[in-house]
Amino acid sequence: MSKRDYYEILGVPKDAAIQQIKKAYRSLALKHHPDRVSADKKKDAEERFKEISEAYGVLADPEKRKMYDQYGHAGIDQRYTAEDIFRGADFGSFGDLGDIFSQFFGDIDGFGGGRGRGQARRQRGRDIQYEVEITLQEAYTGVKKKIQVPRHEVCGNCQGSGAKPGSDLKTCPACQGRGAVTMSLGGFFQMNQTCSSCGGQGKTITEYCPQCAGKGMIRVTRKIDVSIPAGVDNDSRLRVRGEGEVSPGGAGDLYLYISVKAHPQFERRNKNIYLDLPVSFVKAALGGDVKVPTLNGSVTMKIPAGTQSGKSFRLKEKGMPDVHGGSQGDQYVRVMLQVPTKMTAQQKRLLEEYAQVSGEDVGKGADSLTDKIKNVFK
Repeated sequence: MSKRDYYEILGVPKDAAIQQIKKAYRSLALKHHPDRVSADKKKDAEERFKEISEAYGVLADPEKRKMYDQYGHAGIDQRYTAEDIFRGADFGSFGDLGDIFSQFFGDIDGFGGGRGRGQARRQRGRDIQYEVEITLQEAYTGVKKKIQVPRHEVCGNCQGSGAKPGSDLKTCPACQGRGAVTMSLGGFFQMNQTCSSCGGQGKTITEYCPQCAGKGMIRVTRKIDVSIPAGVDNDSRLRVRGEGEVSPGGAGDLYLYISVKAHPQFERRNKNIYLDLPVSFVKAALGGDVKVPTLNGSVTMKIPAGTQSGKSFRLKEKGMPDVHGGSQGDQYVRVMLQVPTKMTAQQKRLLEEYAQVSGEDVGKGADSLTDKIKNVFK
């Protein structure tokens, strides 16, 4: 069966930049990773994952990509072995080249660190993604959270072997204890593939561990303390090393995706904070000091006489801190004139006197003072 076009596999155009290729690969790899699908779909997912990884291994390498663009699959197949295609490719969070290659293609002789007879590669645990919701105030100050993360860990009863403590292990008849079986790929090229019968251990279990039912892993929920730095925003990603799933090969990482709740008063735009501040007609007309709430407490701000509704003022460095240690943002305060809904007889009389002195018509009509004030506050 002929191979599909590598660009078609990743869903990118032929002139795609390397970052676009990386983004497409990681998105597809997450979607089709065999560990993320049900058992009945695992085989199809493995084939799809191998196809995606091969396409990425070629297109992510400038020299291989140039050869492919010129001669297609024939140019790649004639010049590069399966080992060469994967060498040097950045597979990101899916582990190093040896992990990818041995997981789906087996261990190639002379490749993958020269593991000994019957010794299986011990991959580290999977990474975990977890969403954390915080308030805008917590994003401003930074916060420590205790979160509960469900994950798989090595069974403490059998130490990950899957066998009942004290029970005997037998030499695997399929691989004769080697942990791998040899497959011929034609010519002089051979590939050692991890034995599926014993999982590469070279031994088979006679009695399963009662705690993990022979899986060697158990699912637990751990309480983890995490520190969220000041300045984070929606979709910020934080990496907590070693707090992912735990396997005999080590622990994966925990990736926190931050979600910041909307605030009833403040609006955030990048590092800047915006606030609508109600101000009375008298204060706006005569000027003076006003109290302005910020994320770090109230401050006093002077507004000049005659300030119009909608006028904005800047409070320097009263915005959000920079999560990377750069300059702090600013807060912008927009003055919104506040119309009194109820007035005493004295207040009404004084306002009418002001209108008379100003030559304003205090009656009804398009040019009346009442209508002008109402229009200001619409």
